[in-house]
Amino acid sequence: MKIQYEDKVIEIDKPITINKLLKEEIKNSKHTVVAAKFNNEYENLNYVIKKDGKIELIDTTSIEGTKVYRRTLLYIVGKAFENICPNKKMEVNYQLSNSMFCDVIDGEVTDEFIEKLEQEVRKIVKENIPIKQVIMNREEAIKFFEENKTSKGRLQLDLENNNKIFMYYCEDYYNYCYGTLASRTGVTKIFEIAKYNDGFLVRYPSMNEPEKMPKFVKNKKLAWAMDEYDDIHKILNIQRVYKINRAIENRSVKDIILLAEALHEKKIAKIADNVSKNKKVKMILIAGPSSSGKTTFAQRLGIQLKLNRIKPVTISVDNYFVERENTPRDENGEYDFECLEAIDLKLFNDHLRRLLNGEEVEMPEFDFHEGTKKYKGKKLKLHEDEVLVIEGIHCLNDKLTEQIPAEKKYKIYISALTVLNLDRFNRVSTTDTRLIRRIVRDNQFRGYSAKQTIKTWNKVNAGEKKNIFPFQEEANFIFNTSLVYEIGALKPIVVPLLEQITNKEPEYAEARRLLNALRYFEEIPKKLVPGNSLLKEFLGGGDFKY
Repeated sequence: MKIQYEDKVIEIDKPITINKLLKEEIKNSKHTVVAAKFNNEYENLNYVIKKDGKIELIDTTSIEGTKVYRRTLLYIVGKAFENICPNKKMEVNYQLSNSMFCDVIDGEVTDEFIEKLEQEVRKIVKENIPIKQVIMNREEAIKFFEENKTSKGRLQLDLENNNKIFMYYCEDYYNYCYGTLASRTGVTKIFEIAKYNDGFLVRYPSMNEPEKMPKFVKNKKLAWAMDEYDDIHKILNIQRVYKINRAIENRSVKDIILLAEALHEKKIAKIADNVSKNKKVKMILIAGPSSSGKTTFAQRLGIQLKLNRIKPVTISVDNYFVERENTPRDENGEYDFECLEAIDLKLFNDHLRRLLNGEEVEMPEFDFHEGTKKYKGKKLKLHEDEVLVIEGIHCLNDKLTEQIPAEKKYKIYISALTVLNLDRFNRVSTTDTRLIRRIVRDNQFRGYSAKQTIKTWNKVNAGEKKNIFPFQEEANFIFNTSLVYEIGALKPIVVPLLEQITNKEPEYAEARRLLNALRYFEEIPKKLVPGNSLLKEFLGGGDFKY
């Protein structure tokens, strides 16, 4: 067998694990190696190579490496929790910066508990215990779940004809993770466990600085928004995937859809009411990461503003780019259209100030082909009953509108902050939800393949981390655009697109990871999604124009 690693070919005459084959390379790596890709599929380092192929090591400086580190750490926390609290249950809820918020079901989180939990986790990490994957057939799994009276990983049994049921074992502790884990506990040396609100945070390094803990940043507004949606879904008893699936099977999912959409409408109406009450506000600024549903949100907000006798007037920041020759370039020498300096801030602020003073302004229109602003006689004057509505990646950054007094601005951060969980230990990633949305939208309206969208996704994320996420706490209101039923509605479109990616392509690993997660969602017919839903921005066929 011939195995390619970087620029060399290794010949082997019998099956061998990745760990053993690349023992020295893993040991001498500058950063911690947590997993690998073999023939463009994510694999544990204990994966046994039985055929020709190509290996890529995954360390903690990559996005997937960070995910493996986080999953493994949470798995270890689950083991430690069971060791010190055998009669209680913990739950992994949602992500806050470089941390996961967890809580104890029907239990109190005290300082003493936090200290004991962290000590136990450090003990398990120090012992560097193997984490092994065990595969059971369906009959063995049914017997296993009956004997152990556990729900961990049980969702796998809901898949018809699924005859491979997986569990990860670390000594006598077992659990299921919907993704690759590290092969030993010793890789997660850097972490913190801290009390937070009524639960606790499991903190971990970022991929930019994987060797140290980042400074803790309180995301009070974001946490509040997540908690609110989490509480609502718990009250409605729809915080787990299998609950949505049961509703689809018994044909009551329409009620869940209507409740989710009603929650959106209620929140949008509240924002409009807030603007209406504050007579000083003359500018609404909207920012959020890719595929948050900003366009539909802005149009639905416009309707609610009109009910409050306020007329929205939209301005596009894209018309205020600097001339092409003045556009900054990134580290690769390419034009960086996402940085703040790509905007003609002086002209933009001058026009905003004049509009707010009641003056008439001739608006520019940016010609992207020629790379210049053009004036075609379009004039704008803001009347007493009108407010400016501006949407863009920098809208929460005060430098974009630095000449405008703070009291005249109302800033909104929107994102698909998913609170749906697969089970107590495995959540549906907010980033994955947005990626699925974007794959569907890019294909429906831009003619892009899933491969093209996945290929550029990391660069999109990098821009968001730089230009959007640092300013989310500056918002007056955080609007969660996630819909508890949306993955089921997007699944019929996104699955065939992902299946087009072959194992010959680097994007195959991400495609398989998403497909494996999507297996657990029952499909929801597109016709059940209301015409004014934010989902229609991605599905098409909605009431609004885009």
